[in-house]
Parts: sequence; C-alpha cells; structure tokens
Amino acid sequence: MPVDAQPGDFESALKPLWLRAQSGDDVAYRQALGLLAARLRGYLKRRLSGLPDEVEDLVQETLLALHLQRGTYDPALPVSAWAVAIARHKLVDLWRRRGRRDHLHDTIDDVDEQLLAAEPDDGGARRDLELLLQELPQAQMQAIVLTKIEGLSVAEAAVRTGATESAIKVQVHRGLKRLAALVRQQD
Repeated sequence: MPVDAQPGDFESALKPLWLRAQSGDDVAYRQALGLLAARLRGYLKRRLSGLPDEVEDLVQETLLALHLQRGTYDPALPVSAWAVAIARHKLVDLWRRRGRRDHLHDTIDDVDEQLLAAEPDDGGARRDLELLLQELPQAQMQAIVLTKIEGLSVAEAAVRTGATESAIKVQVHRGLKRLAALVRQQD
C-alpha cells in the first residue's frame, strides 16, 4: 500500500494487520510497523523541518513506544490515530528537551568571528605567575615549570632534573597546593 494513500485507505490496510499482530502474527506485526514507520516519517518530517536529524530518532522512539504500549490499544479506535497520538507525545517531549538546552547555545554562524580571536597576551598573567613561582622552593618551582608550563612528562622532567618520577609528582603536587594557598592569600 502506498504511504501517501488516503487516510481511510491507510487505516483499512493497517488495522487488519495490527489486529493480527495483536493476536501474535509476527509477519503482520512487521508489516504493520513498516507501514506505521513510513507514515510517521512523513508526519514528523513536516513538523521537524528545522531539525531533520531528529526525525529518524523520533520515529524509532515512537515505534518502541508503540511496541511497549501495544496492550493499551483499543480495537474500537483507528490504529493510525493511536500511533499518531503517541508520536505527538514523543514530539512534545523532544521540544521540551530541546527547549531546555537550545537557548543555552548560539549557533556557530551567529558568533562574531572577532570574539573567537585570542587576545594578545600583555604578559601580565605571565609576570604574576613568575612572581608566584618565586615563592616556591626551587624543587617545586622546577617540577611545575617543567611539567605544567613546558609540557614535559613526569618521566622527562625526572631525567632532566635527576630526581625520581615519584619525587617529581610529589614536588608538583606540593607546589600546586602552595600556589593555591598563595593565590587565596592575595584575594
């Protein structure tokens, strides 16, 4: 049956399949889900024209809900109306989820490129860091400079200083703890 058939034609093809599926006919169940999936894609594409990537996910969510809720189907009602009602609930859920987080993000096209450019470093932060590092014992300062500023691994810093890797780790840990205390004192 064509997906774009009239609603009555669609329902007349779908309902017998769905009723047989409710009785345990696996082939009829697969056919009914196939018809429903095609119809749901069209329904959701029209409503999600700005979010085409969401359509297939929502179709799958709806089909899963249909499967899980198949025991709630009332044979006196059209199957397609029941399925669309479930799809509508899934669509509203999607809009709620997206509405909560979409307003937190700007699209990349809306961002001013000049805001993305890095500010030229005036050296103030580097001078502040150097002054703070001078307050540390030599071993702690050297371990932090090598691992955190120059980007050497602990093993490379150990080779360069002649200390063990464990000693480098301890010096970095103690030095960072001391730097944090110094910064808190200045605030």
